[in-house]
Amino acid sequence: MFSIAERINGMFKDVREAIKNKDPKAVRELAIKQTEAGASFLDVNVGTAAADPIDAMKWLIEVIQDTVKTPIAIDSQKFDVLKAGLSVIRNEVLINSTKADPEELDKYMSLSKDYNASLMCLTMDKCGIPQDVERRMEFAMKIVEKAVEHDFDLSKIYIDPVLFPINVDQKQPAYMFDIFTQIKMISDPPPHRNVGLSNFSQGRKEKRLLARTFLTMGISYGLDAAVMDVLDKELMDAAISAEVIMNKHVYTEDYLIACRK
Repeated sequence: MFSIAERINGMFKDVREAIKNKDPKAVRELAIKQTEAGASFLDVNVGTAAADPIDAMKWLIEVIQDTVKTPIAIDSQKFDVLKAGLSVIRNEVLINSTKADPEELDKYMSLSKDYNASLMCLTMDKCGIPQDVERRMEFAMKIVEKAVEHDFDLSKIYIDPVLFPINVDQKQPAYMFDIFTQIKMISDPPPHRNVGLSNFSQGRKEKRLLARTFLTMGISYGLDAAVMDVLDKELMDAAISAEVIMNKHVYTEDYLIACRK
């Protein structure tokens, strides 16, 4: 399971204040805590409050890289901010994210290849997010076709079918499980299957329980990546346990410790 730690984001007050004051303490603490919790990537998003998002992105990445060796996911809707972040990357990196419009895929796949980066691709276009499984799978196929056209390693593609909040459309989780299963079969190797997990239950009374339940069920259908709160120990334990049950890890009495190493 690729856990993409969501917490270094300018939408959170402590990170926003760190960016504003160029005070690295909170960013370093989050980088260390999320790494120790088992994060595969540290998602880095300057949010909307930074006066100079390009400078803020560079600063955040440099602080993180001076603190931990964990790979970084550069998260921005602005192409120039992504490029700025990539310019200071020293280790493995994931670009988060692009839509499935052909011209967008061409641009982002070319950029990703230039930096040997993995790429998150959303099953949506400029017209929005489709509601049904069939249309999302059409986008997934376009993403794979573009990857083949660009000679892009499919093991470095993360397809995100865009998970709706549970209170917006209760049918969507079941649609996700169908999509995860189908994406596993469209290429060899298949692209990764990702969701933004916190969006699913944010603000709900039982948000942590809903997130844990969706994640474990999703893993059984082929979900293998999520932007998530890695500091939620019960959530991380549930993901590891689900993968042990699916025979992705060897069971031992101390499997939780072993799988975090």
